Amino acid sequence: MDKIVIEGGIPLHGTVHISGAKNAALPIFAAALITGGVYRITNVPALRDVTTIASLLTELGAKVENPSSGVYVVDTREATGREATYDLVKTMRASCLALGPLLARFGRAKVSMPGGCAIGERPIDLHLKGLAALGARINLDHGYVEVDASNGLKGTRITMDLVTVTGVMNIMMAATRASGTTVIENAAREPEVVALADFLNSMGARISGAGTAEIKVEGVEELYSADVEVIPDRIEAGTYLVAGAITGGAVDLEGIIPAHLANIVDKLRECGCDIKENTNGVSLKAPGEILPTRVTTSPYPGFPTDMQAQIMALLTLSRGASVIVETIFENRFMHVAELRRMGADITVVGNTATVKGVKGLSGAPLMATDLRASASLALAGLAASGTSTIARVYHLDRGYEKIEEKLKGLGAVIYREKA
Repeated sequence: MDKIVIEGGIPLHGTVHISGAKNAALPIFAAALITGGVYRITNVPALRDVTTIASLLTELGAKVENPSSGVYVVDTREATGREATYDLVKTMRASCLALGPLLARFGRAKVSMPGGCAIGERPIDLHLKGLAALGARINLDHGYVEVDASNGLKGTRITMDLVTVTGVMNIMMAATRASGTTVIENAAREPEVVALADFLNSMGARISGAGTAEIKVEGVEELYSADVEVIPDRIEAGTYLVAGAITGGAVDLEGIIPAHLANIVDKLRECGCDIKENTNGVSLKAPGEILPTRVTTSPYPGFPTDMQAQIMALLTLSRGASVIVETIFENRFMHVAELRRMGADITVVGNTATVKGVKGLSGAPLMATDLRASASLALAGLAASGTSTIARVYHLDRGYEKIEEKLKGLGAVIYREKA
């Protein structure tokens, strides 16, 4: 198992190109199952989760090729399989996104129940509630969910009890082939939801309202294959902005959509960062001292839970006390214990963390518990004096393409070792 070694205390400077968004790419791959055809998907990040979704499609009978960096060609004309097995779903929860497309195409699907994960329980009951409202029959048996809509899906009005990105995606994909109109209320507004809706519309779907709290899907009889470019990863972009800020450096990001970063940029400005935006890039200059702030995670357009750990790493070096309230996942403070080992002063009560800034962090052996926690530890290691080693680096590999290469390009001393 690999580990990452970081020699800290070096201000980062330079330009970094942001990769395609994993959380946009995965549902696009799944959507290719809705109708048989050949799809060309570009700006795909080289990540383990992408490999897993490609394996899932292959298991279902699709042909998946990766002819060049960032490009996948997916042929689903012979993808007649209807079951996502436990061996794949256990390694990536997003495998449950096959439910909606398989139901739309075949009227049947069988997917292993994903269960919880390190950051908390993440049930798919809202997915199933929405599919049932469309007319599907749900059966849970021996760890699998079987969904049957052999009599067809019918459009209806669905109100989501909680904002769920993948839940809305699954329902939206199934509803493209339902008879009549489906209205999804209290819908997730994330850019990744909009990107999927745009892709489905390019296939002939009729979806409006994506990016708002109400999405309308008018069912169509037939869809067609299409080509698509994956949107840039706003969380990766936010992570590199924090890397510049926490090290006292200056970084330029290219290949992004600045509007997707508004909630992150606003918070970094509160911390004293000087940030400038252009049509497809953002530049950040670190402040002389990091200012404390208050952060509350919430669904888009609020501050993303996927940036909570990274902003906490930054605030460990602020000149005062900050408060972070995590409203999305119940176990998303697992990085706190590791940051404390580096000298951070953090107190957690329930879903609220109080972060009192310290003068400096010290390098230490660290262990990542999840994807974003591992990013926060890498950021802290970049700013700390001395050497930090991060075990369980496979978490980073799930969400950050070529992270060592990109950080080295900014001047960091970072390398990978076999543990």
